[in-house]
Amino acid sequence: MDVTVVGSGPNGLAAAVICARAGLKVQVVEAQPTFGGGTRTQADFEFPGVEHDVCSAVHPLALASPFFAEFDLPARGVTLAVPEVAYANPLPNRPAAIAYHDLGRTSAELENGASWRRLLGPLVDNSDAVVTFMLGDKRSVPDSLLTAVRLGLRILAQGTPVWRSLAGEDARALFTGVAAHAISPLPSLVSAGAGLMLATLAHSVGWPIPVGGSRVVAEAMIADLRAHGGTLTAGVEITEPPGDVVVFDTAPTALLRIYGGALPHGYAKALRHYSFGSGAAKVDFVLNGDIPWSDPRLQRAPTLHLGGTRAQMAHAEAEIAAGRHTQWPMVLAASSHIVDPRRVDDHGRRPFWTYAHVPSGSDVDATETVTRVVERFAPGFRDVVVAARSLPAARMSEHNANYVGGDIAVGANTVWRAVAGPTARLNPWRTPIPKVYLCSAATPPGAGVHGMCGYYAARTVLRREFGITEMPMLSP
Repeated sequence: MDVTVVGSGPNGLAAAVICARAGLKVQVVEAQPTFGGGTRTQADFEFPGVEHDVCSAVHPLALASPFFAEFDLPARGVTLAVPEVAYANPLPNRPAAIAYHDLGRTSAELENGASWRRLLGPLVDNSDAVVTFMLGDKRSVPDSLLTAVRLGLRILAQGTPVWRSLAGEDARALFTGVAAHAISPLPSLVSAGAGLMLATLAHSVGWPIPVGGSRVVAEAMIADLRAHGGTLTAGVEITEPPGDVVVFDTAPTALLRIYGGALPHGYAKALRHYSFGSGAAKVDFVLNGDIPWSDPRLQRAPTLHLGGTRAQMAHAEAEIAAGRHTQWPMVLAASSHIVDPRRVDDHGRRPFWTYAHVPSGSDVDATETVTRVVERFAPGFRDVVVAARSLPAARMSEHNANYVGGDIAVGANTVWRAVAGPTARLNPWRTPIPKVYLCSAATPPGAGVHGMCGYYAARTVLRREFGITEMPMLSP
């Protein structure tokens, strides 16, 4: 075997696909009984006609990231449904703020739409350049310096206390909700960067939802890997060095357990001091009808940010970062059945996917907290709840070993980590252990279902280990 990939998340599969297409013998080893990492879907144990997305549910980068753009999921039979409403942010005692796929319509409904258009219009017009820059290896000159400058200035504005430059309470909440995906104190440069990229995509390619659940993304990658001779093994945990060239789609700290004393002292010390960020507690609901939103427009919104106003979200994220629970945490929610009716079973039951931001390692069941938050904007929500499946942050690693303490970003979101990776190395996908590489979300460009961490790790492996300098084609 030429290359062993440990972990089958989207980055591990991306690295495996690239290496296999380059003509190498590749195997993927996964500790979980099913493949996909953060892109998995499983049936409810009580209502098997209802399927829950285990980790990710909505995929803004499934069409836009350079890896997936070339891999071309739609050409492989994956339907990525792009909703009319990209995401929505309900607000207390007033109409919700709605981010439509259409930038003009979004601006028209905001109380100061001109401010929203000024912030995002130039970025939407150059969406490809924005994505290329944000998902770049942070070591190359940007293709579009003008777009990089525009983006940088907006990151500085929205990532610092001058974020008030965005006018209108509804627009501020609409941006803050999407920035909060970074699970980082608000404002911050990291959250601003994530928010600008995701908001830009909302108005360019949209926020697609895979029809059939997140697993179809992993299944398409697995099919391509097998077509090029790759093999996959599930239910096997790697506890000792696998040998040959190894690419780890794992938290960097896993290397401490696997390699132990074979790690260079300085690197081992750095891994022992590796910091994870705040956590996410997951609650999957089974509903028997539509959610009774106070604002009926939310019936068309598959993705919701339920944190309230900008001030409320900033307060909640500060509390979480300080290790304290809050009565109104940031809650992300998805009703995938809105664009994927097959997610509704024969009895009208459907999944409702939610995450609540909580302190790292929290063992609190978030069901009641999330229910109260939804009830703020949808009185009577409890009446349509058939069942709730809760997984506290402390147990998120049962779904994915990378989610230490519930940290779905596999490491604290900081500018330093976004650029340097898990430790201070010129090439963050390399480790000081010969023939051992990292490709998880702990490496640049960070978290998200985009495959680019795997892409850059595979590029490094091909060049350094096999002398292959030309990346293989990824199209079907």
